[in-house]
Amino acid sequence: MSILGRFKDIMASNINALLDKAENPEKMINQYLRNVNSDLGKVKAETASVMAEEQRIKRELNDCRAEIERMERYAMKALEAGNEADARTFLERKTTLEAKLTELETSFQLASSNASQMKKMHDKLVTDIEELEARRNMIKAKWAAAKTQKRMNEIGSSAADTNRSMSAFGRMEVKVNRALDEANAMAELNAAPKDNIEDLAVKYDSGGNVDDALAALKAKIANKES
Repeated sequence: MSILGRFKDIMASNINALLDKAENPEKMINQYLRNVNSDLGKVKAETASVMAEEQRIKRELNDCRAEIERMERYAMKALEAGNEADARTFLERKTTLEAKLTELETSFQLASSNASQMKKMHDKLVTDIEELEARRNMIKAKWAAAKTQKRMNEIGSSAADTNRSMSAFGRMEVKVNRALDEANAMAELNAAPKDNIEDLAVKYDSGGNVDDALAALKAKIANKES
């Protein structure tokens, strides 16, 4: 049946292998779950149809066997009653039914095989879904942790670049300070010598005034004593 061929890949798939190859396991597992849930509905409907066909053929097969036994019983009764012609008629019907029985047995074997494959497919899909549902949160958490670690690594790389930039700025600052010190020294060297003569004159001017004040006090004291 076409549906059997269509889902062979699902039957043979290895979830772990698929996850190993996926660039984004979280996205892949969500998509796979959507796919298998959709497939499961189709497989359930097809499985039910195939199993129903198996049961129908089985009933027809049992009815045919029962009819063969019935024809044989009637043939024996006809012979016991001395009616050989009737017995022959029953046996001819029995022969026809036995040919039909052979066809039904072949059909039943095929229907049973199809039903078995469909049930295995259904059970595998159910198992896959249960496994994926159980593992999805774990995979999601691990994937989130991996992305966080990746971002932290990128931030760490940026921090290293910043440290290198800070070091470069430090070297630049040292260079600028040195240039400023050299400029200040050059300005000091280029300045005109300071004329200190006036300051020196004030010293002696103020000294003469003190001597005069001292002589006046001495004269005042001498006058009081006399």
